[in-house]
Amino acid sequence: MKTGFLGLGAMGAHMARNLHRAKLLTAVWNRSTDKATTLAAELGCLAPATPAQVAAACDVVVMCVSADVDVLAVVNQLLPGLRAGQLVIDCSTVSGETAKAAAALLAPLGVDFLDCPVSGGTEGARDAALAIMVGGSQAAFDRAQPVLTAMGRTITRFGETGAGQAAKATNQIMCAGIIRAVGEAMSFAKAQGLPLAQVVETLGKGAGSSWYFVNRAPFMVNERFPPGFRVRLHQKDLRICRDMAAACGGALPVVDNVLADYEKLVADGYGDEDISAIFRLTERLFD
Repeated sequence: MKTGFLGLGAMGAHMARNLHRAKLLTAVWNRSTDKATTLAAELGCLAPATPAQVAAACDVVVMCVSADVDVLAVVNQLLPGLRAGQLVIDCSTVSGETAKAAAALLAPLGVDFLDCPVSGGTEGARDAALAIMVGGSQAAFDRAQPVLTAMGRTITRFGETGAGQAAKATNQIMCAGIIRAVGEAMSFAKAQGLPLAQVVETLGKGAGSSWYFVNRAPFMVNERFPPGFRVRLHQKDLRICRDMAAACGGALPVVDNVLADYEKLVADGYGDEDISAIFRLTERLFD
């Protein structure tokens, strides 16, 4: 199963390496060509000039890009190189409607599409331990198993096209509330004069713990926020969540509050920091 990977950002580069370890990777592509040529030289694979050339060389194409407009642009660039029977797997986080639009572009060619957004941060991408949420046909899901299991540990099909993105939106809502709660808790602990490293060590084993607390509260301890998941990317995801909720007559107050925080962080120049940078704002609650 010759596989191409498009989009070599913080997550994508790790995911491509895991496909290489599984002896599946044939080609890589990135908008910034130097990333693709450097990784191709490291892994001994191809670095074609265009997505269409990747498609022509592969059976399966995996993509992981930043935004809805990017997904549709890349799918359109793939079209000239695609042929019936191929499979396109999109690991980006976009709206369910964008997933359906991408599938509609591919269907006339006889190409299957799966929306497969992922969760687990750069650590999960590095360790092939991602949770992968899948939307699409059962047949395409079954065909994709060798590729998906090379990148993730928990792989679940939630339904037809768009269902993977709906599951990821659910995850992003949870992340919003958790990271805000962790920021408030760590700011409170600091104001109480507690040793923050010991707070993380002990409460990380308690009932209130979470992946974000264990893996991102240490960033708050050190007051340095290297990008595991950038503020501006979660901001984009939460806007998708808000719009999806509005479309079915609902509202998401936690999401609205965190979006307001992110607007402040972006305005202050922290949009490319990890979302744990919300600690910069929660600290101010105790000034």
